[in-house]
Amino acid sequence: MSAPPHLTSTRQVRRLPADEQADDRVVVEEPLEIRIGGRPVAVTMRTPGHDEELALGFCVSEGLEPRSAHVPADLAANTIEVDAPGFDAGRLVRSFYTSSSCGVCGKGALEAVAVESTRVESRLVLPFALVVSLPSRLRAAQAAFESTGGLHATGLFDSDGELVCVREDVGRHNALDKVVGWAFGRGLLPLDSRVLCVSGRLSFELVQKAAVAGCPVLVAVGAPSSLAIELAADRGITLCGFVRDGRANVYTEPWRIEP
Repeated sequence: MSAPPHLTSTRQVRRLPADEQADDRVVVEEPLEIRIGGRPVAVTMRTPGHDEELALGFCVSEGLEPRSAHVPADLAANTIEVDAPGFDAGRLVRSFYTSSSCGVCGKGALEAVAVESTRVESRLVLPFALVVSLPSRLRAAQAAFESTGGLHATGLFDSDGELVCVREDVGRHNALDKVVGWAFGRGLLPLDSRVLCVSGRLSFELVQKAAVAGCPVLVAVGAPSSLAIELAADRGITLCGFVRDGRANVYTEPWRIEP
């Protein structure tokens, strides 16, 4: 399994203590500008690839009601135009700026973080054995991580544990946006019979994105934050953290996981 060439780049490195010069594969990071109606509404640092999905997923998560995404007419590099006929530029309290480490950073006010979403009422129930198998299944599909060790990933699984979509990105929120954008483009939202698995920790924003996508179960190998747990409880999402080595902590809605 090899990583697509646009995801990685070669840089010189001196390896110690051997004191040897060598080539090292690193992940590519570049800015992406998202436009609506020709107006820039967001800039995110991302790993190139699946940019239309990223733009759609971002807009879905922010409640901007997109229809489609494409390269702009002026063919500007690192830019995606989103068609969102109902978009009201006046409602933006700031120009969205996100970094690859935290998409919430830079929000003008706490109220701007909260995106309206209905409570997830899915009755999906999963065997514990299936849940704890998801991180290793996701890891096996991470071609770029295998080459660089520097990418996050999100996987979308069906109720039988089959991986239906995986996306890698230098930003954990970008990887999730790409998966949500992929699902949006195929008419699969809400994700009420599916599971999202992420390769890192669980932040408030990842739970927010899962809630907007209508996903009932969110699994991670890392730890959740206090606000992530609060939001998951409020939105009816089953939040599973530290899913590794046959163990898991289920922080909210544990009834969806059968021992």
